[in-house]
Amino acid sequence: MAIFWILVFIASMAALVKGADWFLKSAEKIGLAAGLSPFIIGVTIVGIGTSFPELISSLAATFKDATEIVAANVVGSNIANILLIVGFAAVLGRRLVVTKNLIDLDLPLLAINTVIFLGTAWDGVINFSEAILLLLAYGIYLLYTIFHKEEGEHELHGKKLPSRRERRAHLIDKELIEKPKLVVMDFIWLGFGLLGLVIGAKYLIDAVIELSKLLNIATGVITISAVALGTSLPELIVSAKAALQKKSEVAIGNIFGSNVFNALIVIGIPALIKDIRFDEPTFLLGLPTMIAATLLFVISGISRRIHLWEGSFYLLLYALFVAKLFNLF
Repeated sequence: MAIFWILVFIASMAALVKGADWFLKSAEKIGLAAGLSPFIIGVTIVGIGTSFPELISSLAATFKDATEIVAANVVGSNIANILLIVGFAAVLGRRLVVTKNLIDLDLPLLAINTVIFLGTAWDGVINFSEAILLLLAYGIYLLYTIFHKEEGEHELHGKKLPSRRERRAHLIDKELIEKPKLVVMDFIWLGFGLLGLVIGAKYLIDAVIELSKLLNIATGVITISAVALGTSLPELIVSAKAALQKKSEVAIGNIFGSNVFNALIVIGIPALIKDIRFDEPTFLLGLPTMIAATLLFVISGISRRIHLWEGSFYLLLYALFVAKLFNLF
């Protein structure tokens, strides 16, 4: 029976991740065809779409009255994003160089929003009023990101570089000079993507609950490790490729938006429906690890370098975290 639910877990995880991919690509094309600017698409459709697996699976868990899965999903994903993805990218790329504008804007915003999340989670429960606070914080973060006027150029090794916003818009504009023409298949793939998200999330949560009963492992432990790792695989692949191509900013840039979205939206929206409760492993081990990982990431960002040894240290910490979760020592 356990083997059956393990297979269901793997299949539903694949459907969830692939569904998000189909949905994201179709939505991005439809947005461009509708005349939305590349930057707005990047901040909204792309930024939110990459975190859809976490959001949909958290909503599915909420309706199943397994809110501890929501908390574990958010905490586990944020830990994996920093310790696993950034660590792996730093090891592959030998060194990641962080540009100045990340220190001026992204790092402070990540730190502030993480503190807001930790403040709401301090008593082990996130209720309706705290959910409103989290959603308002994300609204402010989104507006500030959109309207913040970055400097046109930044210094790096004595060279002038365009801002991150300008490079992103330039790349998209270069590839899509004209509005793409929509075909029926674009809407079909959008539907398939949404269907994959819904079905994948439903059976993923079912599998987690059943496996926790069969293996006598807390649902939070399975979620904070296996589910968080699975939903972070797309980011891991993208960051690994970028690190090999020496594109450090791409390798770590999506971590900022993903972690803020997880901490404020992925847990905020479900908390509007039901109080989100933290189970013991997530509260006693997950939250302290998330604090430590975020602090290390901010320190690395201040120095503007993530070296090979730092990446190795990140990976070691992630391995210790997983080992501690399963009481391996």
